[in-house]
Amino acid sequence: MLGQAKTDKLDAKLLAEYGRIAKLQPSVVLDETSQQLVDLVRRRRQLVEMRVGEENRLDRASKAMKRDISEHIEQLSERIEQLSASIEEMIEQPNWRAKRAILRSFKGIGAVTSAVCLSELPELGKLSEKQIARLVGVAPINRDSGTKEGKRRIEGGRGPVRSALYMATLVATRHNPVIRAFYERLLKKGKLKKVALTACMHKVLTILNAMVRDNKPWQAPAISAA
Repeated sequence: MLGQAKTDKLDAKLLAEYGRIAKLQPSVVLDETSQQLVDLVRRRRQLVEMRVGEENRLDRASKAMKRDISEHIEQLSERIEQLSASIEEMIEQPNWRAKRAILRSFKGIGAVTSAVCLSELPELGKLSEKQIARLVGVAPINRDSGTKEGKRRIEGGRGPVRSALYMATLVATRHNPVIRAFYERLLKKGKLKKVALTACMHKVLTILNAMVRDNKPWQAPAISAA
């Protein structure tokens, strides 16, 4: 407790002091078109989750229900395709087209992840490495107490962005030479796969942030001759 008294003036003062200490970043105010893109991406994600649920139910459904569930899955798939087309059409606008091209130049970033980044992470390229990592929720948080060192874990942040980044990083550990080498190096050091993958997510986000900031597509570092 910072004090027993409670007034509007004291509340305002405490909030201002918290903002100063925490160094909070102002939220981005979206225009109508940007909000429309956010809504489309989120709606697509909702329908994908519905389809996954129906597909899981289909495996254990009775014969009487299988046809109904199958028809619903087909309807969901059609709508997901329509939403994907609408999203791609919106991203063709000049204010997003160039940024999308930069993001997709990185091996591992596909149509879904780039759309999520454009809609759910407008701060990309505008914040520092630490700030963007904390915003997304891929910065390990200390859980220490006294002399005891707790496990580092990631939490909070923007779940949809983190989920998309996770899938993109899985692809990158197989097909992006830089991320693959980084991942394998961590495993050789004895890191658990989950820990190594989290570190790779952080690295991928850092690279994307720098690419957008500098307005430059991905360029793999030259491999020196042995």
